[in-house]
Amino acid sequence: MAIDALVAMKPLRPDVKMSSKYRQIVTSIKAVGLVEPPVVIPAADQPGVYYLLDGHLRIQALRDLGETSVDCLVSRDDEAFTYNKRVNRLSAPQEHRMIARAIERGVSEARLAEALGINVSGIQRRARLMDGISDDAAELLKDSPCSLAVFDVLRKMGPMRQREAAEMMVGHSNYGRPFAMALLAATADAQLASGKRRGKPTNNTVTREQVARLERELATLQVQIKSVEETYGLDNLHLTVAKAYLVKLLGNARVVRWLAQQKPEYLTEFQSIAELTSLPTGDVAAAAE
Repeated sequence: MAIDALVAMKPLRPDVKMSSKYRQIVTSIKAVGLVEPPVVIPAADQPGVYYLLDGHLRIQALRDLGETSVDCLVSRDDEAFTYNKRVNRLSAPQEHRMIARAIERGVSEARLAEALGINVSGIQRRARLMDGISDDAAELLKDSPCSLAVFDVLRKMGPMRQREAAEMMVGHSNYGRPFAMALLAATADAQLASGKRRGKPTNNTVTREQVARLERELATLQVQIKSVEETYGLDNLHLTVAKAYLVKLLGNARVVRWLAQQKPEYLTEFQSIAELTSLPTGDVAAAAE
């Protein structure tokens, strides 16, 4: 359909053309064309006009490149969240697989660099991402949001330690480089990769004993969180039922008067429960016990 027939649902920022994302879209369209078609919906009151639900940057890039028409997906639902919630940004491992597969099929590194808007050395680094990474660790982290720097840290560990580190990262849902560096600091010399060193120590470098203690504390915290998650729904139901009953009970003046005279401490607690809006936590929960 004609690009002039598309009406944006939101304005673009004035500086959007200076962003790396926009430049990447432009170079990708130049190299391989439009990969993902925009999503539109027909305007009910204007025949031949379509509202743009998803793909504002792509349409702007096409306009700047002089294109006059584009293939679009026509939606029956007037809301962009339906599409955006299904968009998953490529993680480093996924990007590695995509690039490695493209190279195996004969696509040159220069063409990939042009399409993705990065330099050739960046393509080469991504293509070699899993070099030195054990199969077990690679399988655990294959769809994780790990950065390239995390795999640089993992390569300094031996295969068994890489798996342990990957399991820790998955278990704590922490895929950042600082966490990986902490795991490396806690790694015994015998578990380091052959010929690899931790790097130069700094004045604020934590000891292996400190990191090991932190790992134990994190593991304990994770068990406690899982326990709370398993019982939260039932506890919340019990609280809701108890609160509803106490609100009705405290609506009886005779009951309130009797409690005030005979059990004033009960009345205080009942009133506190009746005023709750969520499950108590921390000091409140401890006090209630």
